[in-house]
Amino acid sequence: MAKKYFNIQKVKPLGLELVDKLVGIQRVTKVTKGGRTFSFSAIVVVGNENGVVGHGMGKAQEVVSAITKATEDAKKNLFTIPLVNGTIPHEQVGKYSGSHVFMRPASQGTGVIAGGAMRAIMESVGIKDILAKSKGSSNPHNVVKATMDALLQLRDAKFIAKQRGITLSKVFNSK
Repeated sequence: MAKKYFNIQKVKPLGLELVDKLVGIQRVTKVTKGGRTFSFSAIVVVGNENGVVGHGMGKAQEVVSAITKATEDAKKNLFTIPLVNGTIPHEQVGKYSGSHVFMRPASQGTGVIAGGAMRAIMESVGIKDILAKSKGSSNPHNVVKATMDALLQLRDAKFIAKQRGITLSKVFNSK
């Protein structure tokens, strides 16, 4: 069953200054009749550090080619993430395969409290303050996809007001 994301806006990479971060690279082996064939798998996160982020994966016989393919794939999968004062608007849980991630907004000055693959995504999005925890599988591919799942489920107050058909002030003063 596919997840339904409400506040998704796909972005074109034209005119954006994107920064790419290599999350992980693995050497993979394919065993054939003629022996072992080695290749490399890379996962890259790109973002403009202002609410736009994407991830991609690439495989090739050489490391540089794998990273280049992953970067090009990431530029094809850019999304806009709602941010509020350098953090996320609300708590969110994301899941992909065996990886589970939990994210909570943090007060200003807290910094990015997240590890490994999650930290790369948070910095690429432009999140300055967040509390995040990764549970379950620590496979970088799954952690990146679980983190993206959580980020894509975020909704800001403007979107909720539009969805309900009321003004922004009524969202906060609903008694």
